[in-house]
Amino acid sequence: MKVGVFLFHESRNPAADDQVIDEAIREAKLAEDQGMDAVFLAEHHFDGNCVYVDPPTFAAALAMATTRIKIGFGVLQTSLYHPLRMAEQISLIDNLSKGRLIVGLGRGSLVNTHEYSGYEIDPDSAQERFEEIEKILLQCWNNEKVTHAGKYWNFEIPMLRPRPFTKPHPPILRSVASEASLATQARQGRPVIMAAATAKGAARNIAVYRKAAEEAGIAAHKIEDAISQCWVARTVVLAPTDQEAHEVGLPYFHQMQTYRAAQSTAFEARAAKMNAQPSLPVLCGSPESMVGDFTDLEKTGIGGVIVRFRTGPMPAEFSTRALKLFMQHIAPQIRNTELATAAD
Repeated sequence: MKVGVFLFHESRNPAADDQVIDEAIREAKLAEDQGMDAVFLAEHHFDGNCVYVDPPTFAAALAMATTRIKIGFGVLQTSLYHPLRMAEQISLIDNLSKGRLIVGLGRGSLVNTHEYSGYEIDPDSAQERFEEIEKILLQCWNNEKVTHAGKYWNFEIPMLRPRPFTKPHPPILRSVASEASLATQARQGRPVIMAAATAKGAARNIAVYRKAAEEAGIAAHKIEDAISQCWVARTVVLAPTDQEAHEVGLPYFHQMQTYRAAQSTAFEARAAKMNAQPSLPVLCGSPESMVGDFTDLEKTGIGGVIVRFRTGPMPAEFSTRALKLFMQHIAPQIRNTELATAAD
């Protein structure tokens, strides 16, 4: 199983934005130095929840700051973009990174309506825009002259430049937030990015995927190949001891929940539901406490895990130490030997 880091750095104080952006770059470099396979980027606007805000711009910076590690979007809020600008940006970053992009796409935030209003996008149109934009991306990357007539965009261009470095184009993975959307992608044999708080949750998702793909008549080897390209996102609070993780680290996670809940009633409801469960809403503890969950995750056959180490106002020192602990004590138990060797 491949391992990646999810850079989702919060900045509540605008005066600290430059510092936190620098810390995110350093964490990406550390991930590469520690042998991780990928770094994934989030996207949120106008609220400090994701300090670098614009993942394509930040991905271009990371393409220049790193040499080997894959750079993934987890995910682009597709409905907020003009499709031609998105196609150009992704193609350019694919060239700058020499084919290291993983293009994760989602329709847009499910909880932050201020992002839609800021970009003057009707959230009820987000899914339709998403579908049309993905179609345009593929047209632009696969064809030369492109003529498009749709509900939201109409244009004709002689050719998109630059052409993608990856042929025919970088891999596209959709984000899924429900079993219905997961099954829809499975019936097409498409790999996805999913979220699961535990290995049991991921196993349920993989079972849904396999069942839907089998019912669609997809061959077994193609199903396993698609699953091997899927990623699951996790959040961890990791420290050398269980006590430090719970007493020092976990409050940062809850502060993140409180901060975001104050900005979004939808997120407030989601957080309340998570916190009402008998178990913690996040993996929390020492490497010894959580390694079993990750080894169980590896057994599902999923291709990779995206680990978010930093939440809320957590200091960089806490999250970078967690990343190192993960790579020293957990990653060797779950990584494919050939992949690990290639990354060294």
